[in-house]
Amino acid sequence: MDLNRNNMKKIRGLIIFTAIVCLAVIKMDMVMKGIFFGFGILKPFIYGAVAAFVLNIPMSAMEKRIFGKTKNPNMQKAKRPVSILLSFAVIILAMAIVAVTVVPQLAKTMMELGNKIPAFLGSLQTSLEQLFASRPELAVMLDELDIDSINWESVLSGIVDFMKNGLGSVVTSTVIMASTIIGGVVNLFVSLVFSFYVLAQKEKLGNQVKRIMHAYFSKNLYERTLEIASLANRNFTYFITGQCMEAVILGSMFVVAMVIFRFPYALLVGVLIAFTALIPIVGAFIGCFVGTFLIMVDDPVKAVWFLVLFIVLQQIEGNLIYPHVVGNSVGLPSIWVLAAVTVGGSLMGVAGMLIFIPIVSTVYALLREDVNKKNNGRIKI
Repeated sequence: MDLNRNNMKKIRGLIIFTAIVCLAVIKMDMVMKGIFFGFGILKPFIYGAVAAFVLNIPMSAMEKRIFGKTKNPNMQKAKRPVSILLSFAVIILAMAIVAVTVVPQLAKTMMELGNKIPAFLGSLQTSLEQLFASRPELAVMLDELDIDSINWESVLSGIVDFMKNGLGSVVTSTVIMASTIIGGVVNLFVSLVFSFYVLAQKEKLGNQVKRIMHAYFSKNLYERTLEIASLANRNFTYFITGQCMEAVILGSMFVVAMVIFRFPYALLVGVLIAFTALIPIVGAFIGCFVGTFLIMVDDPVKAVWFLVLFIVLQQIEGNLIYPHVVGNSVGLPSIWVLAAVTVGGSLMGVAGMLIFIPIVSTVYALLREDVNKKNNGRIKI
């Protein structure tokens, strides 16, 4: 009797689950709207949790190395808030160094470019006059264009209508932009406060999650979930530290190479490439674009040679340093590092590049463990 009752419960649950899935498929647009609405509400908390996870790496290192050996009770009480503040300070200092190094030089370069534009236009005008003087047929072709047939009143009227309609669009866009900026500042503040509380009470929060899982999960599922979470946490931590190490190595390579070959803006370009290289594999190209622009304003020939230098160093970094530094840090073979970056970038852009490597590493480790278990240790991968 009990067996039949249990079977009926399973069948009833399966029917309800199937009905929910079918309803979700039929009303997919409403489901997606609900998901986006919920994500919009939870977005600052999600960002805060991500920030807390990243800041937990330097915070834990500071607690261990600075306060690990002290037995003073006051120091033990102060180690968590002091480590949190130092972690925030390190991130802010790194961003400030990039801003102080890059922004003033970009502004100076733009001013220099603005000063060079009149001379460029003058030389362009002289070149065009020489071209038309040497190629009379171009002047004939220009005279054949029936410019007088253009209805200038209609063109002017269209411009006036565009300005009238565009003014309202500008006002609307300004209001939307202002509200977006205010909302972004509020979300940033909420995210920082939430990340601070998560870091301050991470042990308590972890214990609460474990108690909930222990209450509702079976023993095997509970232990397996903790094992997978621990593996994923280790892979994400190693990936972040490996990515930072790789960015520092790449930036240092550019500084040294540019100093040796007497390129301008060596420190600036090195810092910029190191910062943008935090985006896996393709991030350094952003720094390359800005660096090429800066050098081109100073000397176009050196800008071409800088591109050659970038291609060489990028090949060395992409094929040798990055797969080994980041791949070894997460226990993932080099070929799968490249595959994870490619697939993640195609699906989710920059965010996918950042998260797919540790995700693929976790799946790879679980698959390797399961395959080795099924092979009884005879053939290992």
